[in-house]
Amino acid sequence: MHLFRVWAPRAERVDVKVGGSAYPMAQTGGGWWEASVDAAGPESDYGFILNGQEPVLPDPRSPWQPNGVHGMSRLLDQSAFAWTDSHWHAPFLKKAVIYELHVGTFTLEGTFTAAEERLEYLKTLGVTHVELMPVASFPGARGWGYDGVDLFAPQEAYGGPQGLKHFVNAAHARGLAVLLDVVYNHLGPSGNYLARFGPYFTSSHHTPWGDAVNFEGAGSHEARRFFIDNAKMWLRDYHFDGLRLDAVHAYVDRSAIRFMEQLGSEVHALQHETGRNYVVIAESDLNDPRLVTGPERGGYGLDAQWSDDFHHALVTLLTGDRSGYYADFGSMGDLAKALREVFVYDGRYSAYRDRIHGRPVKSLRPWRFLGFAQNHDQVGNRAKGERLSELTTPGRVKIAAAMVMASPFVPLIFQGEEWAASSPFLYFTDHEPDLGKLVSEGRKQEFAAFGWKPEEVPDPQDETTFTRSRLRWDEIAGPEHAGVLAWYRELIALRRSVPDFISGNVDVEFSEEAGWLMLRRGRLLVAFSIAPKSVHLPMPERAQLLLKSSEEVSLEADSLTLTPDSVAVLRILT
Repeated sequence: MHLFRVWAPRAERVDVKVGGSAYPMAQTGGGWWEASVDAAGPESDYGFILNGQEPVLPDPRSPWQPNGVHGMSRLLDQSAFAWTDSHWHAPFLKKAVIYELHVGTFTLEGTFTAAEERLEYLKTLGVTHVELMPVASFPGARGWGYDGVDLFAPQEAYGGPQGLKHFVNAAHARGLAVLLDVVYNHLGPSGNYLARFGPYFTSSHHTPWGDAVNFEGAGSHEARRFFIDNAKMWLRDYHFDGLRLDAVHAYVDRSAIRFMEQLGSEVHALQHETGRNYVVIAESDLNDPRLVTGPERGGYGLDAQWSDDFHHALVTLLTGDRSGYYADFGSMGDLAKALREVFVYDGRYSAYRDRIHGRPVKSLRPWRFLGFAQNHDQVGNRAKGERLSELTTPGRVKIAAAMVMASPFVPLIFQGEEWAASSPFLYFTDHEPDLGKLVSEGRKQEFAAFGWKPEEVPDPQDETTFTRSRLRWDEIAGPEHAGVLAWYRELIALRRSVPDFISGNVDVEFSEEAGWLMLRRGRLLVAFSIAPKSVHLPMPERAQLLLKSSEEVSLEADSLTLTPDSVAVLRILT
């Protein structure tokens, strides 16, 4: 026997179909319907029929979609998995080194099982947290995951619920925490049946993906409950150690208690129930420190947020790219401000936006922010998916890595970045033909504004766009990659072993004209040069050279010599 429940206030009649039979459901108040079915048991397939009219629709809270987003849902006994991580506790976020990966392209097989086989590599690399791009069920067999529609059901092509649980359990056994990217600002267009059940969306506000999620209108209490229950499920039933909230700037919510505050509060309350520590990390382009400010001080109480300004300042300096939003950046001063104050645009006029943007960061520890030189967006949203190693010199790639690891922020690296992987990370989809054609054409139009010719933009629907994005693990030992990997390993080891790299004060000196910058973290010093000729920086204190990106970098008694596109890490001895 199983008790089926569904929120469907827009329906006048609801039946649940189990196997070949349909069973009428009864209203229980507040738009909820339920029915007990004797014939239903573990792994029974089922779906809902609204107003007596087929097709049979998947459960909005389906735990398992073995036959895709349009197929029947399947019951899942969440308690059946034999977890072995009862004594597991994730490392504190302030000490984290995060590795972002996409399950479908991280390995040739593109599954949780295959990714699990690479966990020992990640452990050896030195990362502490593995962040999975979205794994909720999305249309087709390949995609980024941001067009998911069955938010409670892990993607079957990756290995489904059992594969995901096995991956997380195995990660914990190796001392690795696991974070999950979740998307609560929109759902994908294909297989999105939520609006047939109830007011999950509102036409009062629009996003780039259509009607906004209903966080504030009539029925929003149940819509919010849906997404918060989803967040808690990933933490409770799949043992994730935290969540990354995609594009929270797309939330439209003027409630007295905002959705983000409610979500953060309930996740942190779950800690007391489970005895585990969780983190909630937001992605936002608002430059608003209130996201990670406590509710008692008027904030939302999330744990951390991504810092795009640091990325933009670093990448524009190293690549010279000034297209799109990069137009607001490009100076050594911008990078210095990001290192000192987190946001470059903190109430400052943005020419790209043609308005004042951002708010100053005050009384917040820098580990409340994540810093990176690459991530899935900054690579994948380029027309050709170029990595930083394709856009600049090998020396500047090492500079970027050193600045990320030496920054006061929690460092994040994107899969393959650590060995300057040759494979791009392109935008790929697997939609049905009509929708796929619209997506392909839209992609070409999007990049036309950046000067890309339509024929140069890879077709997201072409399977080769996906296969080209897979990591090539056989290239790690190659001469172009082994040195970069060794550099990342040394930097990560240094960050994790030297407290000043995590908690040391931040002091920055630079010369815009001479093209050098020196970052001091307690007794550690990181200096780099992008000047066309060698530069000699005076060293007022005795120092020890710990790491250098080029053999020509040298330290004399009172001077550090940096060659073009080089970086050095030093320890101050006095």
